[in-house]
Amino acid sequence: MKLNSFVLAGFACATLLSATTSSAQDSTAAPSAPIKNVVLVHGLFADGSSWGKVIPLLQAKGLHVTAVQNPTTSLDADVDAVKRALAQQQGPTLLVAHSYGGMVISQAGDDPKVAGLVYIAARAPDAGEDYPALTKKFPAAPASAGLQWSDGYGALSEQAFLKDFAGDLPTAEAEKYYAVQQPIGKAITMAKTTVAAWHDKPTWYAVSTEDRTINTDLERFMANRMHAHTIELKSSHVSLLSHPTEVANLILEATGEQK
Repeated sequence: MKLNSFVLAGFACATLLSATTSSAQDSTAAPSAPIKNVVLVHGLFADGSSWGKVIPLLQAKGLHVTAVQNPTTSLDADVDAVKRALAQQQGPTLLVAHSYGGMVISQAGDDPKVAGLVYIAARAPDAGEDYPALTKKFPAAPASAGLQWSDGYGALSEQAFLKDFAGDLPTAEAEKYYAVQQPIGKAITMAKTTVAAWHDKPTWYAVSTEDRTINTDLERFMANRMHAHTIELKSSHVSLLSHPTEVANLILEATGEQK
């Protein structure tokens, strides 16, 4: 009788261990029920129009898509903008961010409506982490040398924007996005997230292998640290513009629409 009890107890422990391991391995799996809401968050030196090629691809699959217009004056202001967008969503929502927008969704992603996080060549610092200090552990990205400041607001020079930010777009197209470049507030350069929602939410990451705005190995480091499902695109920093189909497919995968 004692032996049988021991065997049963061992079987129960093994079953529990197996279930726990399976749960950990499936932490970035697509949800069982597809997510119908997607909120897109742009990065620095851009605005919501940077998602213009991805949006119709998502809408064609029946998704409700919202592109936030971040003020890019401070992290708090940008997080508030995303939270206002989340408040308008009905049901589970996927947050998707490009570049600096990764900090924003990491902070806003603790909202109970958020079912997953997708990072497109995006920042993903831990809570309280000094992001500029983290970047210094990797070779500097060339675009940083082109950041120019005036009256507390920064913008990329035209040369840096065309070569280091949107280097794989046709020049005429890149010029159009340069024309709508949104200046950034100085406060953003010193901002630290107080939340890193990627610890608790399923995550996906698209690394840009030709990135000259965020070091590619830094992107890989952040994606690996999050245990994100990761793809790599031979792209400049703006893969959402130069590789919209691949970016949209990753988002669809995260919603459960495409497996």
